[in-house]
Amino acid sequence: MNRTDRLYALIEELRAVSPRPRSARWLADRFEVSVRTVERDISALQQSGTPVYAEPGRTGGYCLDKVHTLPPVNFTAAEAVAMALALHRLDGTPFHGPASTALHKLVNAMSPADAAAARALAGRVHFVGNVPPTAVPRVVGDALSLRRVLRIHYEDRGGGTSRRDIEPMAFVGTPLHWYLVAFCRLRRSVRVFRTDRISSVTVTAEEPPPRELEPYDIDIPDKIVHALTLG
Repeated sequence: MNRTDRLYALIEELRAVSPRPRSARWLADRFEVSVRTVERDISALQQSGTPVYAEPGRTGGYCLDKVHTLPPVNFTAAEAVAMALALHRLDGTPFHGPASTALHKLVNAMSPADAAAARALAGRVHFVGNVPPTAVPRVVGDALSLRRVLRIHYEDRGGGTSRRDIEPMAFVGTPLHWYLVAFCRLRRSVRVFRTDRISSVTVTAEEPPPRELEPYDIDIPDKIVHALTLG
């Protein structure tokens, strides 16, 4: 069991027996690790804001305050990424720290598989500076999580319109616009599409083959491109 899965399992174990405690030795035997590893894991959970506390005494151990924890929730990967993006917009405000802790709690409450899917999706969202306030059509916004080939009508900077089948790969946000990075079957290469120039979208039944996003696919000269993270 990797550490992320173990931290999630620790929370669930303590939640299941709350308010009764579990000793570090019991938890170490349960997860087949050392007592020291359990203590480090508990410390990491406490630092992330999880309400775990130590109960002293011969029958003491670690307890989880059920009143201040979230039950397992069925957040989708896209919902978790949406919250991470909203958190980014709080950067530099007095509430960025508490919002970051809240997001960490929510990700920890997701199943390991859903949390891994959310992190993978977040890795395909990038931005330069502050994210733009411009609206993005719902179908375009769902492009990465849909995992389908899209048929779009696109207007280029000169006003010309073309129909293209594209395989969505990533989003890039700048202070002015959102861009969809996709493999364009018309041009047979990776292209960047400004979302407000996509006049129509049709979701096809075809699932595109997996494609790796290369750093140069989202390289913007003289700009620092940041990847979205889940905390």
